[in-house]
Parts: sequence; structure tokens; C-alpha cells
Amino acid sequence: MSANVEIERVTRITVPGIGKMIKDARLRNPRSVNEIAKAAGMTRANWYRIENEENDVLPEATLRRIEEVLNIDLGVQFD
Repeated sequence: MSANVEIERVTRITVPGIGKMIKDARLRNPRSVNEIAKAAGMTRANWYRIENEENDVLPEATLRRIEEVLNIDLGVQFD
């Protein structure tokens, strides 16, 4: 019997102005911030923290959900 072992690789990059890019895209969207945040699976307060770059780290999965909900590509690539 063999066990499955997961290997995790964490890569962090700095994306200057990511919060402003997200905010600008949200402002172009006709939905309210409450609707957008809910669609992305987060609270309005958390959405604003992301826009204001108050979080030290933005998980890639969250970034991709934001892109999906806003129907945008922020051009963030790791490789």
C-alpha cells in the first residue's frame, strides 16, 4: 500500500497597482460591490481590503475568482 504525498510549491510575485486595477474593473461593472463580492465568495469588507491593498498576500485562487467574476484578465502570470 502506498500513501499519496502532496508537494506544494509557493511562488510569490509583486504586482504594483493590482488593487487599483481590480477597483477600476469593478467600477466599470454594472453590479454593486455586494453582488460582485458575493459572486466571488467573499464579503464586501474583504473585497475593499483587496482593492485598498491592505492584505499582505492575495492567493492566486482569489485573484482568479475576481477575474472570473469581473470577466477580465489582469495579466498576472507566474512563469
